[in-house]
Amino acid sequence: MNRFAKALLVVALVGVVGMAFRVSWNALKDVATATGADGTAALLYPFVVDGLMALALVAALVLTDRDRDFALRVLAAYTVASLVLNYVHGLHGPAVDGGVVDWSRLAGWDPAHWALVLLATSLPVGSIYFGSDLVAKVLHHQQRSDPTADRHESVEIDWKDRSGSELQESTRTAAPTVAELPPGQSTEQTAQTEAVDPGLDGVDPVGVESTSAARSTGPVPESARSSRPNRTPDELLTEARSATADWSDSELTGEAIRRAVRTSSANGRTLRDALRAERATSGESGAVAA
Repeated sequence: MNRFAKALLVVALVGVVGMAFRVSWNALKDVATATGADGTAALLYPFVVDGLMALALVAALVLTDRDRDFALRVLAAYTVASLVLNYVHGLHGPAVDGGVVDWSRLAGWDPAHWALVLLATSLPVGSIYFGSDLVAKVLHHQQRSDPTADRHESVEIDWKDRSGSELQESTRTAAPTVAELPPGQSTEQTAQTEAVDPGLDGVDPVGVESTSAARSTGPVPESARSSRPNRTPDELLTEARSATADWSDSELTGEAIRRAVRTSSANGRTLRDALRAERATSGESGAVAA
């Protein structure tokens, strides 16, 4: 459908709605007069009912989801109310033979009269409430549909998500470094000793056997590699014997050996056990010879 056809359709719709409003005008004005409204109030009363119907229709075209359903319910309720009041006006009919129509009552049966009066007088109050709510929903919907606001909101959410993920990543990266430190050993000492010597976990005290050192997931830069070659378990044991030759048995601890030969805590404990075993064997041999 081209632009001219759309414009023609809108003009035709406005014309039909305008004529329908004029037809309903007289009935609603007479009903308002019957409920005690003065001349000005009765003149404005049709805008209260049929005007809110037009507002609800426009809101239903703009809103979506539950807000649209609410606007359609308001439109249906006020359409039914206007239909009822127009029907009551039609029941009275025009004056016959120059008589005067009695608008003191909307119905001959008291309960029906009371119900119609309650309906007619409650429509203005409902128009204030529902009309304000519909306008607020339309304005709020327009604000949510603003692309500038959406862009600012998406940027803020992305920044928060990125900051949170970077914080979690840094926490995961830093946590193992602290958790893997042996008791009584600093980070600098651990990095230095682990880079120099291989691990000696599970080594027999008499025959020291080496195990493979922990390797990083990526290549180590040349600048970060140690210039000192790795010592074998036999070389570590020989160096430990030389460093502790004049030590007493009480001084022969894993921490002291670790500091003396500059190795890891695990290696220090293994060398301690090996040296104590050697001293015990040497002591038994000397006692037998004596």
